[in-house]
Amino acid sequence: MRILGSFDVADFIPYVRSFDLQGLDHRTKEVSKRIDKFITRSIDQHVEENVKQQKHHKDIIDILLSLMSEDNDPTAQHEDEKLSNSDVKAIVLDLLIGGIDTSVSTIGWAFTELLRNPPVMKRLQKELETVVGLDRPVQEADLVKLEYLDMVIKETMRLHPPAPLLVPHEAMEDVKLNAYDIPKGSWLMVNVWGMARNQNVWSPNAEEFYPERFVGVDTDLKGNDFKLLPFGSGRRKCPGMQMGITAVRMIVAQFVHCFDWKLPVGMSIGDLDMTENPGLTVPRVEHLIAVPKYRLYS
Repeated sequence: MRILGSFDVADFIPYVRSFDLQGLDHRTKEVSKRIDKFITRSIDQHVEENVKQQKHHKDIIDILLSLMSEDNDPTAQHEDEKLSNSDVKAIVLDLLIGGIDTSVSTIGWAFTELLRNPPVMKRLQKELETVVGLDRPVQEADLVKLEYLDMVIKETMRLHPPAPLLVPHEAMEDVKLNAYDIPKGSWLMVNVWGMARNQNVWSPNAEEFYPERFVGVDTDLKGNDFKLLPFGSGRRKCPGMQMGITAVRMIVAQFVHCFDWKLPVGMSIGDLDMTENPGLTVPRVEHLIAVPKYRLYS
């Protein structure tokens, strides 16, 4: 992701792309080979374990492998409906690239904002105590009851969207949008990072972390409200949206519920570095360092 988000001279001067002046094409191909070997090795390992019947629990790769056989896929009516080995590798690659960096970045920013805003952290812990109790960890079934957690995640994805620019879309015909003429073939990119900081769209405190702005508001993360589009909107929005939201909510809830968090000795809230590392995703430049203390009864 770091290579894909790097500045490339060839994006602005296309005719120099064949020279690979910055070595980005070479590095991209090398990384692609390493990723392909990793995925191939993982798939082969799953196939071997399934043959030996050594696995007791199936994971996503096992399920995908089962769809390669028409006998195990009752919905497949024709040969071309079965998954090929290349299909399985492509899906696993999508999960790795699209689901890890974005979620890790969002979780990192969520904890940074919670540490910078102790009242928000306390209110979230209070909600978790009320809904879950202090005698067990959070379960996925609890998530639908955690309204303030939902606000915290929305506010995190508003200020720190998983991707600052949505995937480019191409105009299929000439379009006039208000005073703007958009010729056919133009690439359109939505700047969700900029929208989140627009005071005309949100409020004068648009750059502040304030989850309460979502109290009594129906704004969701699914692209139904165009001022909050962390996953895009319409038919071509992020296909992993629900998985991403659930993973982020579960991890944040679990860590906030199970632990009290504080900054290292000698470090204050003002010392937290909020510098962003721009690219396809926008993680923190510096890794967040925090000290946990277990808080559950058992």
